[in-house]
Amino acid sequence: MSLRRLAALSLTTLVAACSQQAAPPAASGDAAAAPTAVASAVPAGAPSKLVYPEAKTVDTVDDYHGTKVADPYRWMEDLDSPELATWIAAENQVTQGYLADSPRAALKSRLTQLWNFERFGVRPSPSQLEIEAFIEGGRYFFTRNDGLQNQSPWYWQAGADAQPQMLLDPNTLSADGTIALAEYAASRDGKLFAYSLSDGGSDWRTIRVRDVDGGKDLADEVKWAKFTNISWSASGDGFYYSRFDEPKGENELKALNKFQKLYFHALGTPQDKDVLVYERKDQPDWGFGANVSGDGKYLVISVSLGTDERNLLFFKDLANPKSKVVELLPKFEAAYEFLGSEGSTFYVRTDDGAERYRVVAIDVAKPQKANWKDVVPPSDATLVAASLVNHQVISSYLKDAHSVVSVHGLDGSAVREIALPGLGTVDGFAGGIDDRETLFAFSSYTVPATLYRYDAESGEATVFRQPKVAFDASPYETTQKFFTSKDGTRVPMFVTVRKGLVLDGSHPALLYGYGGFNVSYTPLFQPTTAAWLEMGGVYAVVNLRGGGEYGKAWHEAGMKTHKQNVFDDFAAAGEYLISEKYTNPNKLAITGRSNGGLLVGATMLQRPELFGAAVPQVGVMDMLRFREFTIGWAWESDYGSVKDAAEFKAIHAYSPLHNIKPGQPYPATLVTTAERDDRVFPAHSFKFAAALQQAYEGSKPMLIRIDTRAGHGSGKPTSKLIEEWADIFAFLAKTLEVKVPDSFGGTAGQD
Repeated sequence: MSLRRLAALSLTTLVAACSQQAAPPAASGDAAAAPTAVASAVPAGAPSKLVYPEAKTVDTVDDYHGTKVADPYRWMEDLDSPELATWIAAENQVTQGYLADSPRAALKSRLTQLWNFERFGVRPSPSQLEIEAFIEGGRYFFTRNDGLQNQSPWYWQAGADAQPQMLLDPNTLSADGTIALAEYAASRDGKLFAYSLSDGGSDWRTIRVRDVDGGKDLADEVKWAKFTNISWSASGDGFYYSRFDEPKGENELKALNKFQKLYFHALGTPQDKDVLVYERKDQPDWGFGANVSGDGKYLVISVSLGTDERNLLFFKDLANPKSKVVELLPKFEAAYEFLGSEGSTFYVRTDDGAERYRVVAIDVAKPQKANWKDVVPPSDATLVAASLVNHQVISSYLKDAHSVVSVHGLDGSAVREIALPGLGTVDGFAGGIDDRETLFAFSSYTVPATLYRYDAESGEATVFRQPKVAFDASPYETTQKFFTSKDGTRVPMFVTVRKGLVLDGSHPALLYGYGGFNVSYTPLFQPTTAAWLEMGGVYAVVNLRGGGEYGKAWHEAGMKTHKQNVFDDFAAAGEYLISEKYTNPNKLAITGRSNGGLLVGATMLQRPELFGAAVPQVGVMDMLRFREFTIGWAWESDYGSVKDAAEFKAIHAYSPLHNIKPGQPYPATLVTTAERDDRVFPAHSFKFAAALQQAYEGSKPMLIRIDTRAGHGSGKPTSKLIEEWADIFAFLAKTLEVKVPDSFGGTAGQD
């Protein structure tokens, strides 16, 4: 498996995933009900206006380059505050009270039906295809969810046609399904399976090892791993991982993460005997991902700096225990992804000399750039991933934000293009240089992820596992549209609708975006998308600047002082949907997660007249203080820093928390977050919701939904996903006046 595939499970995913009932008391493990009701009754026929829980304010003011900025809700950053717990419970009661007369029950019923299908080899994700299937030591490993299991169990089988056997069922680890399996790796012979666990959505990990044949865990346990991958030694006597020191004196979900270290854990030994492989006491912000080369000769270390795509590439000679780490590519000037090696030649995917990436061969004995050789040359498509299988390079490209896959020989010769079922997204192709087969997944907005086996010798791709879902995709179609943003930039967007839709501006539309951290958003089936389409909705995903769809320039056009371009693109997407009569401002909703939550928060404040509803999910809302919590400092590579005067000015101009204005006609808003989110600290959403409720003077709801026993989204149980989206769609159905089909079942009222 390439280092990028492993790193995708670690720090680089920073940017780049609730179970409230309709009325209190809350279910076990969810936000507690408020001690008293806070939603006011209104006279019949009068506009509904909610009364929100009182949120105290404090006299806290910060000075940024001579600009004084008040932070009246700073107290909400204390997660252990009893006062905050009371506020959270009261806010959840208001939200559930508002949804009590919505069609939530019918929506939950249909979402449950749609989610109840067998899924193979894919990780739940709101907008990105993430494969959970690979071949190691001739054994096939993959996840399988029978439909409504909170977590997907892992299976293994001895060959393509063998019977699957249960390897590990995470659902047995907690009563509510909130302990999730995160990172994983099998030893070279496929006999040992190392895996990490996340408790309640936290990014902190505990690593364990399972004997595949015996189905039991070894005694080994590694704690306080975070933003790590797992890479086995060639002999299988241990593995490499990354961790931070255990937090002391502060809530572990809030504490800053600095000085990551790279360790080797030898099987059968306690963690305090783990060998420190590499650290940099002079570089508190460096992160490390390790990958043992296929021949076992090298430990290749990728050194990251926050979420910056640029990295360093070091290596250590494993044949010599006393060898020092060699700084092969020692400057943060490009992205370097180690794919594999042959002898002293490293194969590396890079944007050095290729804005949309290329694959080069580097001889570590003479690593000067003049000696590099192109294996996969640059093209007009973006090379988003590559792997080394069967002494060939399998290259996955994005061409106008959908997947194209080609194969090259190590001499640079073109071998073939891998045919795909249609306009969609692929992920996978992990393996080693001597492997003859690999697995990949394909999905689109209307086709659930299907797992394929690829024979690298013959070039044949055959279905390995295919799901069946209770959704008829035939009435719907996805088309790609292009529109012009504020500054004249041409921006693509996927629009999925019922075939023959009459464009009269009457339809509800849901617009999704992200726009950051070089992350590309491509076609992917979700039960939520299916439900929205069945509700008569238009579903649109826009490929904003700041993402990785068109390479480095596209990413940089949405970074730092250029971040406003992203919000302009998103607003222009909304304008396009309205002008082309897919919808109208009263029927158009916007949503996004994490950096996408920031996108929604900023855009709804800047262009409130465009939208009928907004759902910012787990968003970065306090742009002046994001660096103060957990791993937030790492995002400065994309956002910039408030310590820089010019970057502060740009950040302050769009920061959602600091741009709420009284008297503005903001769209109906449902903020979502979770108490155990230690990626985007939940105080971002707490403060934003409190400020919005205080400033807004109209009758539209300004709500927040706060989950407990959940984090940023990774590993969220199926039951919580259904509950959360039932609430979101109930909110949209009520605020946009969307009719829920009778076929959804349930009742129009409370559960």
